[in-house]
Amino acid sequence: MYPTNLTQAQWQFIKKTLNFDERKRKYDLIIIWNAISYIVKTGCQWRLLPSDFPKWQLVYYYYSKWANLEIFDLLLSKLREKVRLNRGQKAEASLGIMDSQSVRWGNNRSLNGFDGNKKVKGIKRHVVVDKNGFLLAVMVSVANMHDTKAALLLMRTLQYLLIPLQLILADGGYRGDIVEEIKIKFSYIIQTVIRNGKQHHESESTHQRWIIERTFSWFDNDRRLCRNYELLMESSENMVKLSAIKLLLNKI
Repeated sequence: MYPTNLTQAQWQFIKKTLNFDERKRKYDLIIIWNAISYIVKTGCQWRLLPSDFPKWQLVYYYYSKWANLEIFDLLLSKLREKVRLNRGQKAEASLGIMDSQSVRWGNNRSLNGFDGNKKVKGIKRHVVVDKNGFLLAVMVSVANMHDTKAALLLMRTLQYLLIPLQLILADGGYRGDIVEEIKIKFSYIIQTVIRNGKQHHESESTHQRWIIERTFSWFDNDRRLCRNYELLMESSENMVKLSAIKLLLNKI
């Protein structure tokens, strides 16, 4: 029994949402999910999964299968809707907050770049969250990709996920022609928020911008995310989604 194991209530929500069939298996799917959660939380290598879990090859098979079927996107969406409704909010977010997080590399075989601003060699997580800090979309790039270039790819992901945001808050790094380009191509309105150190009173928009910093700190609570250990960008994105899923499961 590990602290990362799902409760029965959490597992029933996953089963109902994903409509898993009830056929008999050697290992119940809850055990597979618990193994994946263990990896996200502890940063454990696949091959070093504890022996009381199934063989790592089987766990990785299901992880890869669910990722390819976009199971993580579906579950994240349904969990976010449930938690928002429980809080008396609308199921779909209308306000988004966008930013990027530079993450040091932990695998010298993975693609990486150097973020000259943050002085970080590794990757960037480009993220949009709702007003609660719950993940809406993530796109991972090398660290030297500029935020404005990555924003177009991130908006494409948002559009693919059918997330109808009316307004997206972003920092000053997203100023310029990119705001109009996003509006024309994707119909998303970007409002840039510039923090002024001389002002003692922060606007509501500036306050909401800090919500995403809390989201990044949530990511860092999972050791698999505190550095980038993944070979593929898609796998890095999936680990972020799994971290967000784990957070929301604890709130239902």
